[in-house]
Amino acid sequence: MVELVNNIENLEFIIAKAREYDVQVPATDEDSGSNASDDNEVDILDASLTNPTRKELFAAIRSLNIDERQELLALMWVGRGDFSVDEWDEALSTAADRDNGREAKYLIGTPLLGDYLEEGLAALGVEIEAYDNE
Repeated sequence: MVELVNNIENLEFIIAKAREYDVQVPATDEDSGSNASDDNEVDILDASLTNPTRKELFAAIRSLNIDERQELLALMWVGRGDFSVDEWDEALSTAADRDNGREAKYLIGTPLLGDYLEEGLAALGVEIEAYDNE
């Protein structure tokens, strides 16, 4: 098993928020005629920059130090199949090479991010539990 820099609880939170964000519908047309008073306030479900779940996910990723963010990238790539477990060090090196301060935006823009992170962790032999925010 690989020794991770990231705290498992932080990873569980990021995975939970990524899944929560993934299931939300994309931003809608502002001129669509939707009315918050009779549409059950579906605006909370949009994927815009003001989406509260996106903000939480973005803040959680940005709060990680650079090594943790690079490891998060590498985990996503392993989970997505871009790198194998045997290429873990290469995945970390590639993440370090691509360090540009926009990791959070890149990760949030990746569909199925939560699934890829969990699959990456499983491939490395790390088990996680469902995040409970209570």
